[in-house]
Amino acid sequence: QVQLVESGGGLVQLGGSLRLSCAASGRPFQRYTMGWFRQAPGKEREFVAAISWRGGSTTYADSVKGRFTISRDNAKNTAYLQMNTLKLEDTAVYSCAASTGRPSVLSAEYTDWGQGTQVTVSA
Repeated sequence: QVQLVESGGGLVQLGGSLRLSCAASGRPFQRYTMGWFRQAPGKEREFVAAISWRGGSTTYADSVKGRFTISRDNAKNTAYLQMNTLKLEDTAVYSCAASTGRPSVLSAEYTDWGQGTQVTVSA
Protein backbone atom coordinates (compact mmCIF):
# COMPACT_ATOMS: atom_id res chain seq x y z
CA GLN A 1 0.00 0.00 0.00
CA VAL A 2 1.15 3.52 -0.75
CA GLN A 3 -0.05 6.58 1.15
CA LEU A 4 -0.88 9.66 -0.90
CA VAL A 5 -1.29 13.28 0.19
CA GLU A 6 -2.38 16.00 -2.19
CA SER A 7 -1.60 19.68 -1.87
CA GLY A 8 -1.69 22.85 -3.93
CA GLY A 9 -5.41 23.35 -4.30
CA GLY A 10 -7.12 26.64 -3.69
CA LEU A 11 -9.11 29.49 -5.16
CA VAL A 12 -8.01 30.76 -8.56
CA GLN A 13 -9.48 33.15 -11.08
CA LEU A 14 -10.84 32.12 -14.42
CA GLY A 15 -7.93 31.59 -16.81
CA GLY A 16 -5.41 31.19 -14.02
CA SER A 17 -3.07 28.36 -13.12
CA LEU A 18 -2.43 25.99 -10.25
CA ARG A 19 -0.03 23.14 -9.67
CA LEU A 20 -1.18 20.22 -7.59
CA SER A 21 1.25 17.89 -5.88
CA CYS A 22 0.77 14.32 -4.71
CA ALA A 23 3.34 13.14 -2.18
CA ALA A 24 3.69 9.39 -1.77
CA SER A 25 5.06 7.29 1.05
CA GLY A 26 5.12 3.62 1.88
CA ARG A 27 5.95 1.28 -0.97
CA PRO A 28 8.40 2.36 -3.69
CA PHE A 29 6.76 5.17 -5.61
CA GLN A 30 8.45 4.30 -8.87
CA ARG A 31 6.51 1.03 -9.08
CA TYR A 32 3.20 2.82 -9.51
CA THR A 33 1.30 4.40 -12.32
CA MET A 34 -0.17 7.63 -10.99
CA GLY A 35 -3.49 9.16 -11.88
CA TRP A 36 -5.48 12.28 -11.13
CA PHE A 37 -9.24 12.25 -10.84
CA ARG A 38 -11.74 14.92 -9.89
CA GLN A 39 -15.24 15.11 -8.54
CA ALA A 40 -17.46 18.14 -8.72
CA PRO A 41 -20.49 18.58 -6.45
CA GLY A 42 -23.36 16.40 -7.56
CA LYS A 43 -21.29 14.70 -10.24
CA GLU A 44 -19.52 11.40 -10.67
CA ARG A 45 -15.79 11.12 -10.20
CA GLU A 46 -14.03 11.59 -13.52
CA PHE A 47 -10.61 10.82 -14.89
CA VAL A 48 -8.25 13.72 -15.49
CA ALA A 49 -4.78 12.38 -16.32
CA ALA A 50 -2.42 9.48 -15.73
CA ILE A 51 1.31 8.83 -16.06
CA SER A 52 3.29 5.61 -16.23
CA TRP A 53 5.84 4.67 -13.62
CA ARG A 54 8.77 6.00 -15.66
CA GLY A 55 6.84 8.97 -16.95
CA GLY A 56 7.15 7.92 -20.56
CA SER A 57 3.45 7.44 -21.13
CA THR A 58 0.71 9.91 -20.30
CA THR A 59 -2.98 10.09 -21.02
CA TYR A 60 -5.50 12.87 -20.55
CA ALA A 61 -9.21 13.43 -20.54
CA ASP A 62 -10.33 15.33 -23.61
CA SER A 63 -11.65 18.12 -21.41
CA VAL A 64 -8.16 18.96 -20.11
CA LYS A 65 -5.92 18.15 -23.09
CA GLY A 66 -3.67 21.04 -23.95
CA ARG A 67 -4.34 22.77 -20.62
CA PHE A 68 -3.21 20.27 -17.97
CA THR A 69 0.12 18.47 -17.72
CA ILE A 70 0.84 15.49 -15.51
CA SER A 71 4.40 14.77 -14.43
CA ARG A 72 6.32 12.95 -11.74
CA ASP A 73 9.62 13.10 -9.92
CA ASN A 74 10.47 9.63 -8.68
CA ALA A 75 13.42 10.93 -6.68
CA LYS A 76 10.97 13.07 -4.68
CA ASN A 77 8.18 10.47 -4.58
CA THR A 78 5.84 13.10 -5.96
CA ALA A 79 3.43 13.42 -8.85
CA TYR A 80 2.19 16.75 -10.17
CA LEU A 81 -0.69 18.18 -12.11
CA GLN A 82 -0.02 21.53 -13.73
CA MET A 83 -3.32 23.17 -14.58
CA ASN A 84 -3.39 26.17 -16.91
CA THR A 85 -6.16 28.23 -18.46
CA LEU A 86 -8.55 27.07 -15.77
CA LYS A 87 -12.25 27.10 -16.50
CA LEU A 88 -15.22 27.31 -14.18
CA GLU A 89 -16.01 23.68 -14.93
CA ASP A 90 -12.62 22.64 -13.56
CA THR A 91 -13.92 23.35 -10.05
CA ALA A 92 -13.80 20.07 -8.15
CA VAL A 93 -12.01 18.04 -5.52
CA TYR A 94 -8.90 16.61 -7.14
CA SER A 95 -7.52 13.30 -5.94
CA CYS A 96 -4.42 11.41 -6.90
CA ALA A 97 -4.37 7.65 -7.09
CA ALA A 98 -1.85 4.85 -7.56
CA SER A 99 -2.06 1.75 -9.70
CA THR A 100 0.29 -1.15 -10.31
CA GLY A 101 -1.01 -1.42 -13.87
CA ARG A 102 -0.68 0.69 -16.96
CA PRO A 103 -2.16 4.20 -17.14
CA SER A 104 -5.92 3.84 -17.14
CA VAL A 105 -8.96 6.10 -17.23
CA LEU A 106 -10.83 3.68 -14.97
CA SER A 107 -10.88 4.52 -11.28
CA ALA A 108 -11.32 0.84 -10.44
CA GLU A 109 -7.80 0.20 -11.72
CA TYR A 110 -6.34 2.32 -8.91
CA THR A 111 -5.87 0.78 -5.50
CA ASP A 112 -4.65 3.65 -3.35
CA TRP A 113 -6.14 7.12 -3.10
CA GLY A 114 -5.40 10.41 -1.44
CA GLN A 115 -8.05 12.42 0.37
CA GLY A 116 -8.19 15.13 -2.24
CA THR A 117 -7.63 18.85 -2.53
CA GLN A 118 -10.24 21.43 -3.46
CA VAL A 119 -9.80 23.52 -6.57
CA THR A 120 -12.22 26.38 -7.05
CA VAL A 121 -12.20 28.54 -10.16
CA SER A 122 -13.96 31.88 -9.81
CA ALA A 123 -15.25 34.23 -12.49
